[in-house]
Amino acid sequence: MTDEETWILRDKYNGQKCEAFLADVKRLNGGEPLGYIIGYVPFLDTKIFLDSKPLIPRSETEFWTHTVIQDIETKAPHILDLCAGSGCIGIALAKHFDHALVEFAEIEQTHHKTIRRNLEENGIDSTTVPIYGGSLFEEIPTTKQYDLIVSNPPYIDPALDRTESSVRNFEPQVALYGGERGLVLIEQIIAESPQHLTVGGVLYIEHEPEHVEDIERLGATFGFTVEVHPDQYGVKRYSKLTYTSSL
Repeated sequence: MTDEETWILRDKYNGQKCEAFLADVKRLNGGEPLGYIIGYVPFLDTKIFLDSKPLIPRSETEFWTHTVIQDIETKAPHILDLCAGSGCIGIALAKHFDHALVEFAEIEQTHHKTIRRNLEENGIDSTTVPIYGGSLFEEIPTTKQYDLIVSNPPYIDPALDRTESSVRNFEPQVALYGGERGLVLIEQIIAESPQHLTVGGVLYIEHEPEHVEDIERLGATFGFTVEVHPDQYGVKRYSKLTYTSSL
């Protein structure tokens, strides 16, 4: 039995082999991601359920989310998780900072219920947490500002598609591919974030290493200072953009 099969048997079936377990082994052998079969993944010190099959949280995202936690230390900022998917980033931040005000924006309405479940399962009252729909900032009031925006948008360049078949075949395409050169949503986020950031506020965004020059250029254009950082594998995977001026 493989490690993944053992995990399914232990965590989903309490060690009892049954027909449903054998069906899940077939799903696994067919390439379906383990997270979807078990129904959740760990993310920092949270448990993130995947009921609506959002993008499965990655270790690279977990890595930079931990960096954000260290960066904001004991502050209790107003936070937006943009392109939230499962809500994993915002929920991890909310769990670490009891007094932070965390909100979510996610275009796929089916994921909103998943975000609320994840809030509740991790001990966070979801009843007063706004979850906006629409594209990016579309449904967020124009007067609302945040101290911190975190985003893992769709950013894969279809022409440079390096995704594994299990990802391509099972995870939501809308959460993976970012249009021409993978930059369509990244460009919009950087251009529109200043309206929703306080001066000195920060945008953390995940991206491909090929996007670095474009992000540096866009950041300078829209009043940001830009710091590009590697993930745990040495790949330039995320950037910290600090909003320094009102243009």
